Amino acid sequence: MQGPRRGPGRGPGGPGAPGQKVKLKDGKKTVIRLLGYLKHVKLYLIGAMIALLLSSVASLAAPRVSGQLVDAILNKDGNLLLQMVAFMGALYIISSLFSWLQQIWLVKVSQHTVQVLRKDLFDRIQLLPLRFFDSKPHGELMSRLTNDVDNVSNMLSQSMTQVMSSCITLVVSLVMMLTLSWELTLVSLAAIPLSMVIVRQVTGRTGKLFKEQQAALGELNGIVEETVTGARVVKVFGREPNVIADFEKSNEKLTKVGVKATVLSSVMGPLMNAVNNISFALVAGIGGWMAISGRVSVGGIQSFLQYSRQFARPFNELANQITVVQSALAGAERVFEIMDTEPEPEDDPQAYLLDKPKGHVVFEDVSFGYTPEKMILKHVSFEAKPGQTIALVGPTGAGKTTIVNLLMRFYDLNGGRIFIDEHDITDIRRQSLRDSLGMVLQDVYLFSGTVRENICYGKLDATEEEMIRAAKMANCHSFITRLPKGYDTPLSEDGGNLSQGQRQLLSIARAILADPKVLILDEATSSVDTRTEMNIQAAMLALMQGRTSFVIAHRLSTIRSADQILVINDGQIIERGTHDQLMEQNGFYARLSNSQYRAKSA
Repeated sequence: MQGPRRGPGRGPGGPGAPGQKVKLKDGKKTVIRLLGYLKHVKLYLIGAMIALLLSSVASLAAPRVSGQLVDAILNKDGNLLLQMVAFMGALYIISSLFSWLQQIWLVKVSQHTVQVLRKDLFDRIQLLPLRFFDSKPHGELMSRLTNDVDNVSNMLSQSMTQVMSSCITLVVSLVMMLTLSWELTLVSLAAIPLSMVIVRQVTGRTGKLFKEQQAALGELNGIVEETVTGARVVKVFGREPNVIADFEKSNEKLTKVGVKATVLSSVMGPLMNAVNNISFALVAGIGGWMAISGRVSVGGIQSFLQYSRQFARPFNELANQITVVQSALAGAERVFEIMDTEPEPEDDPQAYLLDKPKGHVVFEDVSFGYTPEKMILKHVSFEAKPGQTIALVGPTGAGKTTIVNLLMRFYDLNGGRIFIDEHDITDIRRQSLRDSLGMVLQDVYLFSGTVRENICYGKLDATEEEMIRAAKMANCHSFITRLPKGYDTPLSEDGGNLSQGQRQLLSIARAILADPKVLILDEATSSVDTRTEMNIQAAMLALMQGRTSFVIAHRLSTIRSADQILVINDGQIIERGTHDQLMEQNGFYARLSNSQYRAKSA
């Protein structure tokens, strides 16, 4: 358990694996793409912006009124004092009301936007070829669907409000300051260039760190997902110290890059506060001198000081939001990276619809490699006539599973052609091709749900009678009826509350219900006991009647009756024939069969 688990394919890892040194590639492009998602909620967004504008204007008008209130006190004008107090109260009520409306509408903006973004990401993942999953650990994909999307949600619900509010505050405060004193306004504006330099220097360094933080988080999630899924294996081999060490290493890496990013970004707030406080002190000193000389009223200076403080506040708020924004942009870029990955090519509109397959399969000089540098299959040719059973035999890694993956068109060939019923599979609609093929994998996967739902996954519109008949053929009806709720018994994740043999039987029932014309059994009985294997074999023999079947098996006793046995080694067919013919040749197959027989007899 030395690293994140790969996807279900057999190929090697590829670029984009967690832990790579990465940086934000194009922040502007990412922002534009995110803004495109706001079109789904433009009415809520417009309403939120109007409410925010009204709330901000009402709140920003209060300092001007408070200055007049101070002048009324100094002039001992009771009527004006009462008017200003009532006016200020009304302004604050209006500001609070529209602020509440703005928050409600912005929540809807962020949640609906993220809903569409998450849906688009999930939809794209379903369309990606298996080659993509070969290079992406499951935990990292989960991190992009959850953590990265949540970061975008936080930005939309928090930072959007702050940015819009800050822009309005800057504009309104500047206008109010100019109406009170243009000289003091120039003093306040003098601090802006220094503030911009600080923002630019800090953000230029933190963008890369936040992208690395998201990648490190994906790597950590990959380790957690792998360890939890393989908890039984970890305990069997006593590898708890190893996985703990792997986790601590990845966790430490995430902590280090997270500390660097957060500490560097947190420097901005204190620096901006220092610049703004110095500017405020200068404004207060110069304004006090102007009030003493009678050029500005005391109330006017009091209003100006409030506006100068509000004018500086948006810079601090924007600086504090840079952390959230950069983290969200890093997450959004990782999401868009998947969404930009090329899906499986769409079928040609003129592609052949394989609606009544006969099951005639031909491999013609097929070569394939998960990478161009290493070919897994080399010039493989064979024919499976309708109704025949073809057994694939050979050592681990010889290319047996690759053959059936190519037949399912999970990958495209590097050379050669594959035909079904005299049609090149590249000319057949993918879905109709896969509908004609049924596969029972060595690694059984059951979905969370009931037994009924898992069996009917092979045929969603199956009747009760069809489902039970499939279960009986797979010899699993009897144990299903003994479950607490029979066919409606809920299964834990990956069928954890069933034995390995029971899970295998359910997967076979699922394939039987799909009623494929071509059946693929990839080590279908390798994980069950001898008695269960005999039951499965009896059901399989009945199922195979009239169907073309490909059987991958290490137990050679299960394929003695196969019409043709292909012995594969190092990606090539080195022997072919029936069991008796291969035993007479006294070659690779015979030696393998004799060694298994001796091992069983010992």
